[in-house]
Amino acid sequence: MVKIRLTRMGRRNRPFYRLVVVDSQKRRDGAYIDSLGFYDPIRDPAQTNVDVEKAVQWIMKGAQPTETARSILSKFGVMKKVNELKYVKSGETKE
Repeated sequence: MVKIRLTRMGRRNRPFYRLVVVDSQKRRDGAYIDSLGFYDPIRDPAQTNVDVEKAVQWIMKGAQPTETARSILSKFGVMKKVNELKYVKSGETKE
């Protein structure tokens, strides 16, 4: 299964995370398929950047975001866009 999750970067006590697409059986900081953006919790306010189009494409292909990744993606409107592509296009609405 392909997942969208965070991989930790940065030095000790200064974490920096990349939002990546990775096989679920790979280790947390292992090789990844594609990078979608980053999340820097140290900055005030936390700095985040996401490539929305890439994220939508991967979710439409079947990649499952983790809980943390899903919250970051929904702040950028990715989950809303995926919902529109899946349900509104076919004439159905998901309640």
